[in-house]
Amino acid sequence: MSRYRLPREKSTPYVTPEGQRVLADELKFLWKQKRPEVTAKVAEAAAMGDRSENAEYIYGKKQLREIDARIRYLSKRLDELVVVDRTPSDTDLIYFGAWVEVDDEAGETHQYRLVGADEFDREPCYISVDAPVARALLKKRVGDAVEVVGPDGLRMLQVKSIRYEPPCGRS
Repeated sequence: MSRYRLPREKSTPYVTPEGQRVLADELKFLWKQKRPEVTAKVAEAAAMGDRSENAEYIYGKKQLREIDARIRYLSKRLDELVVVDRTPSDTDLIYFGAWVEVDDEAGETHQYRLVGADEFDREPCYISVDAPVARALLKKRVGDAVEVVGPDGLRMLQVKSIRYEPPCGRS
């Protein structure tokens, strides 16, 4: 059995200004606060003596590796991200950053915002622009019917509204 894994598919490099700010804040927190705290705890645990059976030392080193891996990822990712901070010229079509309201076959209304792969988990209605629903919605207009093939089969959605400013009470 081989340890080889296929490389992950590259996600879209687009991000909203809010998403970029959240990632930059996380990087700053990890680098300026969390890492120094953990480093101090590891140094304190190392000073206690035998490191081979020192749980605080072993756990602290593991935590440092995880923090360093996340810092490396965020540093590289922030360098390659493209911040989309302008409204498209044709606001009648669905593009990155749009708030979209759709009806499904059951008549239920769903609201989505198409965001980057690094920020879709911030809000329940945010979906990655790489997701099947988002890909199907791109470049559609109000009134268009959209077929979405997903893990649970074929779904039909009807585009009700498109806007590029957040609905009341959202950011």
